[in-house]
Amino acid sequence: MSLFEKYRAAWPALVDCLINARKYGRMAHAFLLHADTETVRREFAVVLAQMAACPDGVGGVPCTACRVCRQLENGTYSELYTLTPVGRMYQIKVGERGKPEPNTLRFFEEQFHLTSTGGGNCKVGVIHDADRMNDESQNALLKTLEEPPPQTLLILTTGNPAALLPTTRSRCQQISLLTNRCRFDFSGASELFAALGMLFRADRGDLAAAEAGATALIRIAGGLSSDATDRTAGEWEGRIAAAAQSGDSGLAKRVELQAADAGYGAYMKERAQFLAAIQTFCSELYMLSAGVPRSDLANPEVFEGVELPAVVDPARGAMALREAEELLFTLRFNVPEELALRTFAVNLAMKQK
Repeated sequence: MSLFEKYRAAWPALVDCLINARKYGRMAHAFLLHADTETVRREFAVVLAQMAACPDGVGGVPCTACRVCRQLENGTYSELYTLTPVGRMYQIKVGERGKPEPNTLRFFEEQFHLTSTGGGNCKVGVIHDADRMNDESQNALLKTLEEPPPQTLLILTTGNPAALLPTTRSRCQQISLLTNRCRFDFSGASELFAALGMLFRADRGDLAAAEAGATALIRIAGGLSSDATDRTAGEWEGRIAAAAQSGDSGLAKRVELQAADAGYGAYMKERAQFLAAIQTFCSELYMLSAGVPRSDLANPEVFEGVELPAVVDPARGAMALREAEELLFTLRFNVPEELALRTFAVNLAMKQK
């Protein structure tokens, strides 16, 4: 099943509206794609691009099999330009005027004003995690969103549209593909939940359990960087090779630069998932302690394989949530992550209220 067929089956009314818009030449030139999982955001961006750029589509439906559709799906379409947050702050910077550096907003915009070299009939620009643009970057993008070059499709993806300026949101056709579920698929997620369960059910004064839990949390956090780097290298290997074989030196260089920045960006996302998983686990514990049935929880899967007390004490549940919130607050400052995680683990195991 193609990506287009997959999403038409999942959201038929939405996709049929887009098909009609494309069929009658009324498809928007800028979209704001809001989904609560990165996979959906990335895949549906491809679907939108295929609908706009496919030369063999009929009645607004992309063929999904032509060269353009295949290249869009594997990321080697020469007229596809992507922008992702980079750096320790995981932000999209605006870039210098005149000669902006790669992976900045102004460098991204410049690509749409260059002469096409790949023979494509549509240029596609995708800004991943667009909510990581600061105000300066968003303001610099406004004119392009309002008056893009001909035959250009712009797609902004986000899991947090409220972080974008109203002026940015108003210039895009907004699409919501929400499942209201979080996915914790970083390396070590199941081990993390097991360690949190052990810490929560530890007896007061059980230093051995506190130390074991702290060690597990620190080990999982420490492995996120190498895991993200290794996975990203594998993901980009095929794209780098395909770009090199395309004969388009500009495409090859652009893909190499993007790959170099992707590793750290992937780590920052996994670290955010790691911390969100801790908060979610403790939040769900608090809800259990308040009498909410496990079947009504938003993410009951965090307790799969985790041994918990038959009845969660309300005071313990509230304490766990406070400690998780304190951990996230502490890490906003220049505090060693290992120290913060160890303090959290010890408090979760040793405190009773």
